[in-house]
Amino acid sequence: MIFRYPVAFKPCSTFIKRPIVCHENTSHTPSHHHHQPTMLTHGMMDACTHVVFSIPWSSHQRATAGTRIHQTRQCFSNPPVFSVFVPDPTVTAGSCFLLKEVEFCTVVGCHTPFVSSSIAVLDTFKSVRLAPTTIPRSKASVEPMHMDVDPQEEPSAPPDASYTVENPSLDLEGYAAGYAGPMRVERLAFVAEHCPLLRMEALRAALLHVQKTFNVDLYEELHRKLTLALSQSSVLPDVAEGGATQADIPPLDTAWAESQRKKALLKLEKLDTDLKNYKGNSIKESIRRGHDDLGDHYLDCGDLSNALKCFSRARDYCTSSKHVVNMCLNVIKVSVYLQNWSHILSYVSKAETTPEIAERTDRDSQQMAVVTRLKCAAGLAELATKKYKQAAKFFLLASFDHCDFPEMVSQNNVAVYGGLCALATFDRQELQRNIISSSSFKLFLELEPQVRDVIFHFYESKYACCLRMLDDMRDNLLLDMYLAPHVCTLYGQIRNRALIQYFSPYLSADMHKMAAAFHSSLANLEDEVSQLILDGLVNARIDSHSKTLYARDVDARSTTFERSLQTGRDFQRRTKAMVLRAAVLRNQIHVKVCELDRERSTAQVASNRNQVCD
Repeated sequence: MIFRYPVAFKPCSTFIKRPIVCHENTSHTPSHHHHQPTMLTHGMMDACTHVVFSIPWSSHQRATAGTRIHQTRQCFSNPPVFSVFVPDPTVTAGSCFLLKEVEFCTVVGCHTPFVSSSIAVLDTFKSVRLAPTTIPRSKASVEPMHMDVDPQEEPSAPPDASYTVENPSLDLEGYAAGYAGPMRVERLAFVAEHCPLLRMEALRAALLHVQKTFNVDLYEELHRKLTLALSQSSVLPDVAEGGATQADIPPLDTAWAESQRKKALLKLEKLDTDLKNYKGNSIKESIRRGHDDLGDHYLDCGDLSNALKCFSRARDYCTSSKHVVNMCLNVIKVSVYLQNWSHILSYVSKAETTPEIAERTDRDSQQMAVVTRLKCAAGLAELATKKYKQAAKFFLLASFDHCDFPEMVSQNNVAVYGGLCALATFDRQELQRNIISSSSFKLFLELEPQVRDVIFHFYESKYACCLRMLDDMRDNLLLDMYLAPHVCTLYGQIRNRALIQYFSPYLSADMHKMAAAFHSSLANLEDEVSQLILDGLVNARIDSHSKTLYARDVDARSTTFERSLQTGRDFQRRTKAMVLRAAVLRNQIHVKVCELDRERSTAQVASNRNQVCD
């Protein structure tokens, strides 16, 4: 007899779920819709002569097919003939790699022959025997069983983020000193990953810092990377890695690792016992502190998910708005490490709607520090989600004197993030009002003279100098873990805005002079301007013969008339809304909303208030 079942299904030792069984003397196999599946017992397994597998060609099932076939063979006391059925006529050679370890299988095709490339590849595997595509009638009658599981889409490949920075001008020691906690280790590890010149120094600094924590797993991982980096640098000149040798690498301290694990476990047991005692006494303040202490310990151990759970649970035991703000700050801090940006924006909104923040007009130093931290966290989340204008507005609201939270961002980060996002999205009036004339943000720019000079050159229409300085900064910006994915996008937007502002005062412009002003070739400049015209950012035409850019004729009278009509329609709409509101108030009409809608409305109002930046 012959039985068949999908290879993605894992059989049991006593029976195989839902196989389809048929005898050798049958001329055909009934359709799945008319055949009742039979449970395969030990007796039927002993009588089985052929096993035909239906190979699914989706990657997540293909990866374990060889293992499943081996497990199935072990269920038989007398293994029968095993065959692998290939239902896809367009199967490629790469899809057959999973069969290379199945030495007892015969590969067959029931409906269509293999393509020649697949036959050639399979023939090179001595462990796989390729059967003729014309098989006996008894085997050809066996059709593949449909999968019981739902088909899943293959996960899309992440964008390629591998790049190497060859010529950084980064002072690594000063750079690392601006951060604390897990943020310092993460940033040093990012520098080591993308900059071979600073790899050894960054890994050594990260290794020394992580030894001050309970994160033993990260210590072992960094030490492994450091050893690997040294072995890879042995084939390079000594100057490439700073002349590092094996003596420069501290040996793996297994005794310290074991001691730290024991200490972490003892501290966890103590904090857990204390929390249980606090819950037994039903004192909310003690329970809240117990959750915070437990979250801090998990954070020190590198267990971010449990740390987030502990900080979130403290919300139920907050007795004042100050406690709520503290809970939100803890959740935001862990969410930054997890890069859960939507979570960050949600808790920033919750913190800003508390009376501690929303209703205070005369804020002291501590409250200003909290507000600055919230603004920087929101700016970081908006930057990560590519909302650059909103990110710039949040960073511009930060207070220089109260920007002291190295576990998230440094003052230099605020200057760079806010300056570049503003340069890419603000017009000349916004740039002049919010940055150049801003007394508070100027203090941040003093820490980053290059960013300050770039902004001033851009505002003064010295675009060639501005773009050249941006190119000089590129290598250092690519070593920033939060800014690196957006460097190309921000640079492109800044260059496009420079092109738009360069042409805006003119009716016509010589593209030769534009190319010289932007240090670009004429062909590349023409392509850039053409794309801006297609995107509707530049209202102009290109004369390719004379290489001149002409502004389109705009009827000022018609434009003014349309603007006047639109202003009238807006005024009419606002007047009707005011009349309607007055009528509703006069007749005492009230609309009841549920608690969920009220919370959503409050969060939306807070979000809209944050988006307004004068």
